[in-house]
Amino acid sequence: MHKLPRLPRFLALATLLFTGAFTLLRLGFWLYFDNPADPLPGGELLTALYLGLKFDLRLALLLLLPLFLLAWLPWLNPLRGTLARRLWTGYLALGGMAALLVYMIDFGHYAYLQTRLDVGALRFLKNLDISLQMVWESYPVVPLALALTAGTALLAWVVARLTGHCAAVPAPQLGWKGRTVTVLVTATLLLGGLFGRLASYPLRWSDAFFGSHAFAAQVTFNPILYFTDSVRNGGGVVYDAEKVRAHYAEMAAWLGVDAPNPDTLDFRRRHVPAAAPARPPNVVIVILESFASYKSGLSGNPLDPTPHIDALARNGYYFENFYTPQTGTARSVFCAITGIPDVETHGTSTRNPRIVDQHTLFNSFDGYGKFYFLGGSASWGNIRGLLTNNIAGLNLYEEGSYSAPNVDVWGVSDLDLFREADQVLRTQQQPFVAVIQTSGNHRPYTIPDDNAGFELQHPGHDELHRSGFQSEEEYNSYRFMDHSVGRFMALAQEAGYGDNTLFAFFGDHGITGFAGDHAGKAETQLDLGSNRVPFIIYGPGLLPEPRRFSRTAGEADVMATLAALAGRPYVNTTLGRNLLDDALPGEHYAFKIMQVSPPRIGLIGAEYYFQMAADGSNKQLHRIHGDNPRDNLVEQLPDLAAQLERMTRGYHETAKYMLYHNKPVARD
Repeated sequence: MHKLPRLPRFLALATLLFTGAFTLLRLGFWLYFDNPADPLPGGELLTALYLGLKFDLRLALLLLLPLFLLAWLPWLNPLRGTLARRLWTGYLALGGMAALLVYMIDFGHYAYLQTRLDVGALRFLKNLDISLQMVWESYPVVPLALALTAGTALLAWVVARLTGHCAAVPAPQLGWKGRTVTVLVTATLLLGGLFGRLASYPLRWSDAFFGSHAFAAQVTFNPILYFTDSVRNGGGVVYDAEKVRAHYAEMAAWLGVDAPNPDTLDFRRRHVPAAAPARPPNVVIVILESFASYKSGLSGNPLDPTPHIDALARNGYYFENFYTPQTGTARSVFCAITGIPDVETHGTSTRNPRIVDQHTLFNSFDGYGKFYFLGGSASWGNIRGLLTNNIAGLNLYEEGSYSAPNVDVWGVSDLDLFREADQVLRTQQQPFVAVIQTSGNHRPYTIPDDNAGFELQHPGHDELHRSGFQSEEEYNSYRFMDHSVGRFMALAQEAGYGDNTLFAFFGDHGITGFAGDHAGKAETQLDLGSNRVPFIIYGPGLLPEPRRFSRTAGEADVMATLAALAGRPYVNTTLGRNLLDDALPGEHYAFKIMQVSPPRIGLIGAEYYFQMAADGSNKQLHRIHGDNPRDNLVEQLPDLAAQLERMTRGYHETAKYMLYHNKPVARD
């Protein structure tokens, strides 16, 4: 390199400096988050690091691009003048500081949500005060700020030394041919590094999904490029009526549409109960925060963290293979209320003003009092807009509505939320339908002083890890959620409305991570643990006998099932199916979507899970049960893969269409 001209030498060394720094941060991410119980295999790790190095090189070149373009000018050459040297040193230091800050945010984002930083994180800016308070309560902000300052100072020092070193090297004498060759070679290498591959199209994020281990893609991602790419490509969901029409016959048959019409794309089907109940039952829906199945006693968790919920499942209807379409509370609430998975690619559907008006089976409860109790603020994710705009006569309770104090950034404790809800429900003189949405099972995992006799437990680190918990604090928070449910059921019985109420419990989503030694391998290896949650319907005196359902079920099915069970007539216009209707055709499926770019969509059945990118690339078929769920069976079972691909595409295209064609007038 000593024979290179000074400026290309400086640019090459600066590129190595930043690429090396980004690669070290990538290695740190892998070392910190790799699961020792399910480590990333060596071959996939090497591929992830190789592809990740290309992305890191691209980011380094983008950061240095102004230098590549402008430093050839004598007055902007950092090797020729003090002012230019200070200017570029300051620019690179600030650019490095910004990059390091994003890496820190990405690290915290993954630690919190088990997903890399993407466009969905922008929702936190909508409630900046809550977000900042959560960050302050959950993360070591001051040490991180000091680390950011120290890292920036170190980078500025290294850049200054590097600039000084290159400036002190004698400049080789080049003629016009030498200068031309230097410029052409530099430009070629720059463009090659930005393009990332020897092909007709550049390196893309879909290339990160090369392997069968879910963590491989996470290691491959560069957080800054991934975030900006998700913002750039997240322009909002767009439907194609012709694609919907191409899948209409299959979807209409699967849904049981009354009068299929591919011209009008009619998805209506009427439910008429055999007989109206003599006494209309109440319905209470409890949405539990981060209620992953593998963390519960229902999955055989050896730490037995949910004795109260386990008892409800034993004495009610328990759907053991129930899935939410994605992680994210606002998305989950949208699906549960409307019966449509939130397939919006930019933000969430609850924030899209074009699709705020939705028909919901909540309104089939005519003559009922309607209540929604939220532990925090309904402005989070704009849940308020979804609820108040679409549920007639809704009484919404949220942060500021309760006499109990907030215990942390997430609002009142789960126990106090149930107490507050009970105080309202026990005074009702008419039947009611209510949703209680907890929010306490979040970092910082606060256990309130007023906890109705809850006692902390202290398992060892290894025992916690084997059971799927990351920390003692998380374990006790999960237990406290169950403890609060137990207290609520006791209050309902004491108040007298418990015997005529259908109680439904499910999680807003699960949690990505090691699902524990007790769970099926697919929970971890196929990341189904982030979607699989318990769904329990409990109704003493209302359900004939306890039942355990192994059929696959999805969150879109909740309202159709509960309204039917309560004896309510309704018109269904979305993707939810009555899980208790044994006459429905076809296999039961649950839909899954990951808001990456392009989105990854999938369909979970009783035995197989099919997934692919929405653009049709990277198709994978997995057998859910067994020793090797990661194995891709597309080539071994091509007919089944093709069938599930058609169904997956049909479901996705139909969901996109329904977001814009599920207006409240549809119920007429």
